[in-house]
Amino acid sequence: MVIELIRSILTILYGIIGYCCGQFLPAFLLKNLWRCPVISKKELSINEEIRDKEVRLIGANGEQLGVMSAEAALKIAYDANLDLAKIAPTANPPVCKVLDYGKYVYEQAKKEKEAKKNQHVVDVKEVRLSVNIDTNDFNTKVKAAQKFLKGGDKVKVSVRFRGREMAHMEYGREMLAKFADACEEYGIVEKSAKQEGRNLFLFMAAKPAK
Repeated sequence: MVIELIRSILTILYGIIGYCCGQFLPAFLLKNLWRCPVISKKELSINEEIRDKEVRLIGANGEQLGVMSAEAALKIAYDANLDLAKIAPTANPPVCKVLDYGKYVYEQAKKEKEAKKNQHVVDVKEVRLSVNIDTNDFNTKVKAAQKFLKGGDKVKVSVRFRGREMAHMEYGREMLAKFADACEEYGIVEKSAKQEGRNLFLFMAAKPAK
């Protein structure tokens, strides 16, 4: 685990230093030194790892260079002080591209960081009701649930029964249905009312974006 962590850190440093300086070492040197994984987790065969008889080559600027031997494609990449990467291994023949591997690693790491930053983690918020809740408290709970749903979170709406209230479970079901109707502009019932001990609850999820 420690060795793999060191390899990953060295890979990131390699990409950042190369990207900033504008001079990137050929990827095969890096590969032979510590055989680091591609940060994007998309395995790319590069340079000497490409052993196909023929490949279809795309140049560094996206130009189509045609079908040629892997050796010829690798020479073109090295002559440009760049690397050869197999980007479509299942094609016939496989498609390779001349690229800057250090810059590729750096940009993939940057994209993953941005994706994680923009990713919304869905939380489950709970709103608790009682059988004898008054109208003002009920409306306050509804507004809170609407706010959670608007934010993309899920809401667990629960009613707790005490003592003899257990004999009137239907009141709780009616309250949950009323609550769901009050929130229907922002959410939908994901799981219908279910009893668990002295609690009756349902789950609501935010409405999908149109």
